[in-house]
Amino acid sequence: MPETVNELDRRLTARGAATRARIVACADELMSLKGAAATTLDEVTAASGTSKSQFYRHFADKAALVQAVIALRGSRVLEREEQYLRRVDSMSGLERWCRAVLQRVTARRGAQGCQLGSLSAELSDQDEAARIDLNTHLTSWISLLTDALERMKANGTLSEDADPPTLATGIMAALQGGYVLAQAAHDPGPMRIALELAMDSVRAHVKSADDQ
Repeated sequence: MPETVNELDRRLTARGAATRARIVACADELMSLKGAAATTLDEVTAASGTSKSQFYRHFADKAALVQAVIALRGSRVLEREEQYLRRVDSMSGLERWCRAVLQRVTARRGAQGCQLGSLSAELSDQDEAARIDLNTHLTSWISLLTDALERMKANGTLSEDADPPTLATGIMAALQGGYVLAQAAHDPGPMRIALELAMDSVRAHVKSADDQ
């Protein structure tokens, strides 16, 4: 039976989506190795096995490609963090999340840094659209931490004077600073110190047995 127009459209759409995804994945890998500014479109098309005409079917320019890479990294990071943080409602749960972060950094011996933070450091002062997108993803990450701390406050783990948004922002600041220092040193030690200090700021609000 001949292929119908709708079936052909679906097949072409799926093929185009696969091509676009391949371009973004290759760009993401190259930008992880070289940075966004140093990655050229020629390198991206060569790595993805696509032509310039194929590239421009999917992206208006390199800036659009960078935004697609940010979206890819954002979805990947937030999906991972949501898996870890969505049920956290205790100090032990929050500490397990910290150990998972430290394990990833230790496995890389501090290298590579944060997928979002590294792009933010490179692009936020140069590309306003990229800055906005990166800030949105980082703010969503802080919100996941805030929600976990709110649950801890609601169930009585944290005292009434605890401020979850402030504590969550402090944890994120320690996390991003830890990534930078660990990457520069190629040593997970700075991340361990940063996270421990951030956890101490939360522990200061944990209710004692007498308070509960």
